[in-house]
Formats: sequence, structure tokens, C-alpha cells
Amino acid sequence: MTANRQDAWAQEDDLLLAETVLRHIREGSTQLAAFEETAEKLSRTSAACGFRWNSTIRKKYEAEVALAKKKRAAKKREQAKTKAKVGTTSDNAVMQRATEEKAVPASNNIELADVIAFLQGLKEQQHSQAEAKQLQEENERLKQELEKIKKEKQVIADDYRALLEIMERARKWTNTDGEGNV
Repeated sequence: MTANRQDAWAQEDDLLLAETVLRHIREGSTQLAAFEETAEKLSRTSAACGFRWNSTIRKKYEAEVALAKKKRAAKKREQAKTKAKVGTTSDNAVMQRATEEKAVPASNNIELADVIAFLQGLKEQQHSQAEAKQLQEENERLKQELEKIKKEKQVIADDYRALLEIMERARKWTNTDGEGNV
């Protein structure tokens, strides 16, 4: 018989945590607020809920999180449209001026998370390009060093052969009686 930990997470607890976090994401709230809400319901700390979400559950719900973020963005766009229709002309003028100052079209659907991800990818790409350039330079340097070593080896091999020939002639010369007789 296996003993369960008293503080072990049950499948129902994981499901409650996931549903609460996804609801908070859809509504534009923070995950921290979701952790606090779930912690109160499960008699746990919000830190424990956050750890469980980040270490285990979030991986299982990646598609749902992405969908919840899209719904949140759509809800924000809809609220902005409604506010623009209901708002006074001065509100519209302020929004238009702010949009013009930022040089971002009002219909742009780009989220901050998308911009951050793009910039991080760009940074990684630049880092990879710089690293590739550094590796190419090191490769060139090593090729030049290898050529230098090959030339030095050839000089040593030629000198060695010459030395062997001199030694062979000296050996033959010492084996003769001076007149070429052995």
C-alpha cells in the first residue's frame, strides 16, 4: 500500500488551478491573482500554487494558455471599440493623438508579449550571427596556423633526409680505405 503525502496535489486540485489561471488570463487579470484565489480555495500558499503551475501544469495547458491570451486580446480590442463609440469626441481625439504619437495603427493586433518574443528572437539571431562570425575567424586563424605547421614539418623532414644522406655518405667513407676500396 502506497502512502500519499498529506500535501500531495490531487488531479482535481490541478484542474481547479488550471481553470482559475486560464480564466484570469482570459479576463485580463494576472496569474498571481489566480494563484491567490486558488490558494484560498485549496488552503495552500499562493507560492505553492505558482510553483505547481510553472513546474507541472502550464506545460500541459500551453495551447489553452495561448487561446486564453488570444481571447483576452480580442476582448480588449472589443472594449476599446466600444469605448471609442461611446466616448466623447475629445476621448477619440486623445486616443487618435496617442496612436499617432506612437506611430502604431489603431487596428494593429500586436501584443507586447509578441513584440518581446520577436525582439528576443532577433537578439538571439544577432548573437548567433556574431558567434558564427567569431567561429569563422577562429577557423581561418587555425587554418593559417595549420599551414604554417605543415611547412615547418616539411622543412624538418627535408633536413632529416639531408642529414641521413650525409650520415650515409660518412658511413661509406669511413668503410673505405680512402681510395674507394672496401
